[in-house]
Amino acid sequence: MTIRRVNAAVLFVHDLNKCMEFYRNVLGLEVVVSDDVSYAFKMHDQDFAIVHISAAIQMVGEEALGLGQAGHRVMLCADVDDVDDVYTALTAKGLTFIRPPISQAWGWRTAYFADPEGVIWELRQSISSRQAG
Repeated sequence: MTIRRVNAAVLFVHDLNKCMEFYRNVLGLEVVVSDDVSYAFKMHDQDFAIVHISAAIQMVGEEALGLGQAGHRVMLCADVDDVDDVYTALTAKGLTFIRPPISQAWGWRTAYFADPEGVIWELRQSISSRQAG
């Protein structure tokens, strides 16, 4: 048995509507499925969803979520064609970045922001692809 790849990201959120509006209106993701406790978005060949914390408790249990504790943190990394262009477009929509685009020593140009519930996102572009373009 081999785990081939992670093909979905699911965030457990407290304010479902605020997060949906952020991902739809600010990041421009298309909602493809929704119900009372979740939204799924189209992201090329990646499944991405947000699920209300009440449904998450039903899925995995309150203890597994570590509610009332520091909790588990995650950073989502997304490849983009041009970090600087995406930064400019999202900044124009009112998104405040934690860090503006910077070329990193490990070969990526990156920028960082957080969603309404504090999940950190890294937008990244290979420096070699930037120099080729």
